[in-house]
Amino acid sequence: MSDRSDQVSVPGDVPAQPHVRRLPEVIVNRIAAGEVIERPAAAVKELIENAIDAGARRLDISLDGGGVERMIVTDDGVGMSPDDLTLAVERHCTSKLGDETLVHINTLGFRGEALPSIGAAARLSITSRPRGESGAWRIRVEGGKTYPPEPVAGAFGTSVVVEDLFFATPARRKFLKSARVEGRHVESVVRRLALAVPQTAFRFVLDGREVLDLPAQDMAARAAALLDASEADGFLSVDGVRDGMTLSGFICPPSVHRSTANGQFMLVNGRPVVDPVLKTAVRVAYRRVIEPGRHPVVALMLSVPPEQVDVNVHPAKTELRFADEAAVRSLVIGTLQRALEHGAGVAGVRPVLSSAPRASRIWYPPEQGQGAPTPAPAYSPAPQASGMAEPRLMFGDTPAARTLPPVSPAMSFPSMSEQDISAFGRDAQQVPGQAGAGAGAPLPSQTGMAADSGPDHPLGAAVAQVLDTYILAVAADGALVLVDQHAAHERLTHERLREQYLGGRVQAQRLLVPDVVELPRVQQDLLLARQPMLEKLGVEIEEFGGGSILVRALPAMLGRSDAVSLLRDLADELEADENGAPDEMASLDGKLDAVIARMACHGSIRAGRRLTPEEMNALLRQMEATPRAGTCSHGRPTWLRLSRNDLEKLFGRR
Repeated sequence: MSDRSDQVSVPGDVPAQPHVRRLPEVIVNRIAAGEVIERPAAAVKELIENAIDAGARRLDISLDGGGVERMIVTDDGVGMSPDDLTLAVERHCTSKLGDETLVHINTLGFRGEALPSIGAAARLSITSRPRGESGAWRIRVEGGKTYPPEPVAGAFGTSVVVEDLFFATPARRKFLKSARVEGRHVESVVRRLALAVPQTAFRFVLDGREVLDLPAQDMAARAAALLDASEADGFLSVDGVRDGMTLSGFICPPSVHRSTANGQFMLVNGRPVVDPVLKTAVRVAYRRVIEPGRHPVVALMLSVPPEQVDVNVHPAKTELRFADEAAVRSLVIGTLQRALEHGAGVAGVRPVLSSAPRASRIWYPPEQGQGAPTPAPAYSPAPQASGMAEPRLMFGDTPAARTLPPVSPAMSFPSMSEQDISAFGRDAQQVPGQAGAGAGAPLPSQTGMAADSGPDHPLGAAVAQVLDTYILAVAADGALVLVDQHAAHERLTHERLREQYLGGRVQAQRLLVPDVVELPRVQQDLLLARQPMLEKLGVEIEEFGGGSILVRALPAMLGRSDAVSLLRDLADELEADENGAPDEMASLDGKLDAVIARMACHGSIRAGRRLTPEEMNALLRQMEATPRAGTCSHGRPTWLRLSRNDLEKLFGRR
């Protein structure tokens, strides 16, 4: 029997000490490429940023196979000489960084890593011709191997061709998604960069299909083209200033939203970013006027002094660090909330309906005047009446469609007095403990009702009530406006109740037996630091020692709420968003708002209730004067608008 003790490892043996070695440069470049170029969209982003920094006024982007097979980015910028081409594909070589302190960075790129990283992971070819040169030069890099520049024919500017992406790093390539998914990521990147430079024309072709073809334009036109909100009847402009920072841009009304945040475009000092601070601020600003789980559509441009922001914190440069995150958050929330406080009629929803198929050889009667068709009624108009306007429409229609007195050609509203509209909301259910809450805000007087249907009255004049639920109105420009009477009055009541409850202090209900909540020290400090604000919201707490908080009172509106769960949820939200305030957190303010919404719903005029002409017009005027009246308490739209163009499309005239 042979002795095999020499092959048996002895427990406790010390392993051989590994030696530190220098990695080959090609491996270093491939590792770095994995951080900078994670997918085709990242490569396209870097190439477009280089073109923008080169002063391009037109960009052509073409992709095959979602960018994995081939991507071509061509610009008409300043171009590069042969010496510049040689340095451009070396790591940490750049012409953009003029401030070695990394503070005053005025370009999108500045690290000198993009082209070397792409060349290390793919087959890269750069053709460039500076202005004034007689010919172009081309340099190639394949898997990290660089070939010397060679003269070629080429137009002024630079054209970059990337083929067979990640062929040198197959481990990364096998984790890519399908060509369709990768193409969508590239399209999102192109849209965000196109917003940053509206003065630059963009053309984007994906697998032979033209996705974008944007001319040089101003910011308003570029935002309208990129937000992709065809159902929005106009955009809202935002403009705010705070502590040397400025915020501008365009947002859609809260009734226009998406299932994801892909409709949010944000620029900081001209740089497209996906920053959590800004995303949280947008969410908080829209929280009370948008459906839960939905995301608003915005295009925001934030200008911050360079010394107050650090852009060198993320490999893709999409996240930032602000010196004063609380100030940035307050600027965004305050500016957006002011823009959203308009009354109904400023920007709403245009229904997205399928147009009727266009038939051949359709003859339309000649038009007269301002384009109105020649009136040729085939039946006698329905008799008019005053008061409740009960006469039915002709041809045996049910009372669900009720006509109102005619509106004058000048679109003047029916005159009405305070006595005529005093009955408005009288039949609405009263909110418990709030006398007259169901009647909504004070009704307008005759002075405000006889005005011409112009900019001051964008919802127009009521002309009919359909299904005893929907008000049909005609605006000054002839557009058809549809109003959900219950949803609209629900928002009016909600705003009045919220003003009553939160104008001073929320009534608190003291607990018979105070609850003790055990919390980590960090969360305890966050709650105690906001103790005065919590008291205004009806939550009375005090330190109990040993990492505990004593809850003595809760808002009376919440009834028998679980104090322990409420405090823990609030503490978790404050810890996740340390710059937030209790009145911005869904765990507390959201519950208060939900109670107010329920009270407003029960205290509003119901669907199915018949309204007089005066009541309908009074409701329209209140909607125009009430903040956030474009959506109800649950985030649904309260009014829709169909313009002349919309109607003509539905009937196949366009």
